[in-house]
Amino acid sequence: MKKMIRCGLVIALVAVSCSTFSQGQSSAKAPEYKVDASWPKALPNNWILGQVAGVATDKNDHVWIIHRPLTITDDEKGATLTPKRSKCCIPAPPVLEFDKKGNLLQAWGGPGNGYNWPKNEHGIYIDPNGNVWVGGNDQADHMILKFTQQGKFLLQIGSPGASLGSNDTTQLGRPAHMNVDPIANEVYIADGYLNKRVIVFDSNTGNYKRHWGAYGNMPSDEKIPNFNPTSTQFANPVHCVRLMKDNTLFVCDRANNRIQVFEKGGKFIREMAFETDTKGSGSVWDLIPADSNQKYILIADGTNNEITVIERDTGRKLSSFGRSGRNAGEFHWVHNIAVDSEGSVYTTEVDTGKRAQKFMRTK
Repeated sequence: MKKMIRCGLVIALVAVSCSTFSQGQSSAKAPEYKVDASWPKALPNNWILGQVAGVATDKNDHVWIIHRPLTITDDEKGATLTPKRSKCCIPAPPVLEFDKKGNLLQAWGGPGNGYNWPKNEHGIYIDPNGNVWVGGNDQADHMILKFTQQGKFLLQIGSPGASLGSNDTTQLGRPAHMNVDPIANEVYIADGYLNKRVIVFDSNTGNYKRHWGAYGNMPSDEKIPNFNPTSTQFANPVHCVRLMKDNTLFVCDRANNRIQVFEKGGKFIREMAFETDTKGSGSVWDLIPADSNQKYILIADGTNNEITVIERDTGRKLSSFGRSGRNAGEFHWVHNIAVDSEGSVYTTEVDTGKRAQKFMRTK
């Protein structure tokens, strides 16, 4: 059953034509950040987080995360075992809302009537109308869900079971991320860990609109090597999709170490290769604008475990912060990123990272 409680209580991308990002530092005045090690506050109810697989901010600068309760080990949830192994802890509900000071406001989520909750939560987005979108990337998680901020179910697109391929218009393929255009009432989906495309649906009815693959072409499910920034197809996963103020769409082709930029209709504009020597799980995990003017873009790189600041117009790397590690300000598999109206950055980590962090903008 769905749980709900109430208590008191990043990322844009950049554009540059078919070229690699400059790895040298620029003299431009890039945003700078420092970690706020006090964020978030300790959770109530003996709760603990698993892998935190998404973060988003809303118009009130509240911070939303989605985590994976099923990734919490027996050692971590000893209080739930029979007999009890330890005094702590209990898995928190999957969706949690915080204020910018780190106080928990509410938590909800999980299986309920009328929808299929994902087995492996992946991605969260708050649309301009305040609706909460979530997805999943388990082997059978081929859907995204839409809720009110109080957790009332509104819409499901796709269903669990078998995926039908990158050119099917009824089913998803382990989707990774979503973004809503409130003017056109369309939801763009980065689809995904199994399919190799961007697909668009009506955000109110769930009706299919259009889809495309790399360079705006018809996608293919052909198996091709990863880590190729000039590949004619997206690699898996197609990990993020971000709609910018100028109505361009930035897509994270994670395992090909590149970003591709499109018009909303799917026409290819340009691409940017990034950290092309990176192997592992690729370099472009998420991205978001760093500022309201969208002059700078932040890229979350979960293989190199850093956040990179680039100039949107030129693609120049200006700075980066973070490194592999467990201390405050370090990362293990930094997965998603969000930004609030003051420019503070929020990050989440999966694998054994299992946390969210806040970085305050200092200039």
